Amino acid sequence: MFLSPFDRRFAVLTLVAASLLAGCSSGPRVLAPVEDHSRNSAGNYPSASSAKAEPEKVLPGAENDGKPGYYTVRQGDTLTRIGLDNGQAWRDLAKWNNLDNPNLIETGQVIRVAPPHSAVEVAGVVVRPVGNSGVTAKAPAAEANIKNGGTPATAATATPAVAADEGLAFIWPAAGPLLGGFDDAKNKGLDIGGKAGDAVMAAADGQVVYAGAGLRGYGNLLILKHNSTFLTAYAHNQALLVKEDQKVKRGQKIAEMGNSDSASGVKLHFEIRRQGKPVDPAKLLPAR
Repeated sequence: MFLSPFDRRFAVLTLVAASLLAGCSSGPRVLAPVEDHSRNSAGNYPSASSAKAEPEKVLPGAENDGKPGYYTVRQGDTLTRIGLDNGQAWRDLAKWNNLDNPNLIETGQVIRVAPPHSAVEVAGVVVRPVGNSGVTAKAPAAEANIKNGGTPATAATATPAVAADEGLAFIWPAAGPLLGGFDDAKNKGLDIGGKAGDAVMAAADGQVVYAGAGLRGYGNLLILKHNSTFLTAYAHNQALLVKEDQKVKRGQKIAEMGNSDSASGVKLHFEIRRQGKPVDPAKLLPAR
C-alpha cells in the first residue's frame, strides 16, 4: 500500500497524540490543597467540651430587675416617656441613674424611677409622700396671667378645683370647647378645641420638666410637675413660651395652641397624671 508523504505525516501525528492522551489518563490526579482551620496550634482538633460560648452582656441595673422603684426599658422607650409614665422629670431619672447621655438607653436596661431612699410598700408599689405641696389657690388665675404680661383668660376665671388631700387647685388650660373626653384605653386626657395661636395656660403652679417635641404623638409638648404626685401635659402646641426648669404660675400663658403632630386639626391635648398614671382631668377641673 502506497502512502503519500502527507498521509505518512498525518499517521505519525495521530500516533503521537494517542500516546499523550494515554499518558494523561493513567497518571495520578492531584487535587488542590484545602487549608484546615479547625485544628488548634498544636495540630489537634478541639473537643466539644472545650468550646466556650461568649458570655452574655450584662445590662446596667440588671441586679435591680423586679425591685420596686425600678423599671426595665422596653423597645421604643425614651427617658421622657418613662418619666411621664412614672411621674418624674427626665432630668431626675438621668441624675439618679448616672446617665451621661439620656438619649442612650438600652432595651432590657433597668433604671431607677423613684427617688433614692423613697419609701416602698411591701407589695412593691412606690409610695410617694402625699401632702400639701405648698401650692396655694388664693391668687386668682387672671391676676397671675396679667402679672406675666398677658390678658385675663376666660378659662382661668372659674373657681379652681382642688385635688383631694393635695391642696392643689387646677383650672382649665384653654377656653375652647371640649372635643374629646378621657378614655383610659384610647385617650389619656381631654382634647380642647380652639384656633391656632389661642392661649394655653398652666393648670396649676409648677415647674417645667419637659419642653420639646421628642415624644411621638404629642407634637410640641410641655410637661409641668406640680408636686411629688401630679404632672400635667400640654400637647400639639404651635409654640412653647417657657423653658425647662422654669417655674410657672396657675393661669400663666405657657404655649400657643396648634396642630403639631395632630391628625385632627388644631387642639390642645391635656393630661393630668397622678404618680405617672393618667386620671380623668374632668374630675379635677372646675365645672364650666
